[in-house]
Amino acid sequence: MIDEAAVKSTEREVVDLSKAKRIVIKVGTSNLTDKNYRLEPLKVEKLAKDIVELKRHGKEVILVTSGAIGAGIGKLDLKRRPRDIKVLQATAAVGQNILMSTYDRYFDNYDQIIAQVLLTHEAFFNRQRYLNLRNTLITLLKSGIIPIINENDTVAVDEIKLGDNDNLSALVASNLDAGLLIILSDVDGLFTSNPKRSKKAELISVVDEITPEIERIAETGGKTGVGGMKTKIQAAKVTMKAGIPLIIANGSEENILIRIIEGERVGTLFMPKTTRKMNGKEHWILFASSSKGMIKVDDGAKTALIKNSSSLLPSGIIAVEKEFRSGDTVSILDTEGVEFAKGISNYSSSDIEKIKGMQSKDIEHILGRKDYAEIVYRGNLVLL
Repeated sequence: MIDEAAVKSTEREVVDLSKAKRIVIKVGTSNLTDKNYRLEPLKVEKLAKDIVELKRHGKEVILVTSGAIGAGIGKLDLKRRPRDIKVLQATAAVGQNILMSTYDRYFDNYDQIIAQVLLTHEAFFNRQRYLNLRNTLITLLKSGIIPIINENDTVAVDEIKLGDNDNLSALVASNLDAGLLIILSDVDGLFTSNPKRSKKAELISVVDEITPEIERIAETGGKTGVGGMKTKIQAAKVTMKAGIPLIIANGSEENILIRIIEGERVGTLFMPKTTRKMNGKEHWILFASSSKGMIKVDDGAKTALIKNSSSLLPSGIIAVEKEFRSGDTVSILDTEGVEFAKGISNYSSSDIEKIKGMQSKDIEHILGRKDYAEIVYRGNLVLL
């Protein structure tokens, strides 16, 4: 049975999506291609029309798109999607230009300028690149231009394997403090079981907590392109923590984007866990940066971090795992090994090994210097 505390399929909670000024839209391969993965121009034309209509409603729109490989398949007259990574990358290189040319042709019908932005997750891991990306995208939006973002499939080996545009769209939404993320798929939303296999499958209208049961449903669902419902749930975890509502809806539905912002009950809405907006550094630490190591703390330190908003001091540290440098992002674990926070470490793992369990006043005596009194300063720490 579905956990009723997590899913309210009969009574959709009131969220005024019409107030969302900045909207990120992710469109999947199935919404742009035919059954043979070949790019279908009429589908691109429909999407362009719907997005321009959103702009006419005063919205800023960022599009995260799949489809480069599909466009390449059509151009190269391949019979099926390649399985070899090298061939996939070559196909993406051919298809990316075709995909953007197709977008440009249909957006130009409405005198709408677009901009191509190719990314991999590396653009998020580096703090300066993260800020540069944000500044560039905001400049485009202020100029009335629609950024069209795609993973750089030509070099992003892992992303091609995982079909990770869902997660990429969530990171973009977080980076830009978006008011809404819409993921367009080939199904109406998240169902209690695979709707293509079971007539008993029911649409889940609202999710306000991602439970193990929700994750199980996602695991057993069908696939769209390479990424299926599993990666969409991963994306929802990011947006829910970031305070951004996310909707999974069927991209083939007529006027689906306008219907969503007008509050029509379509798709599955993932409710944000908080209304508090994180600052840019918190966004980066929690969602974009990769933990290089782990610091295990005692119960007293955990309580101080959670309840007293304290910094992490050496006295509360009981163990260090993996090697990392000063300035790296680390995961902070409790005595059970459960991660409950992330932060930027002021000291390397080798230095922390020497001063763990000690008082801050002892740091200089042990290390011969005292760069900071804290291992992780509160302003560089985010609770999960």
